[in-house]
Amino acid sequence: MSSEVIKQVTEAEQSGQMRKAEAVAAAKRTVVEAERDGQALLAESSLRAETQAKEMMAQAEEEAKKHANRVMTETKNTCKSLQTSAEGRMSQAVALIVRRVVNA
Repeated sequence: MSSEVIKQVTEAEQSGQMRKAEAVAAAKRTVVEAERDGQALLAESSLRAETQAKEMMAQAEEEAKKHANRVMTETKNTCKSLQTSAEGRMSQAVALIVRRVVNA
């Protein structure tokens, strides 16, 4: 073989090795970038989910307060109605007790 051919083969081998090394380095950079982007997306999604959960909890608490207020109002109205009904029968109860005591 001539030295010229050997030189060309050597250069071709070195060029191939350099391209391979560059491709490996580019692949590693791509993996690192993909992992970084994935972590950023995961963090953003997590933050968004946490914010949404807090909003849902606040809304649920507000609805629970409204429901509790409605139940409390209904209960107070029922109590007033029962009290009014009982007060209306108070004079009858007193008269019945007096009759039983007097007739006893």
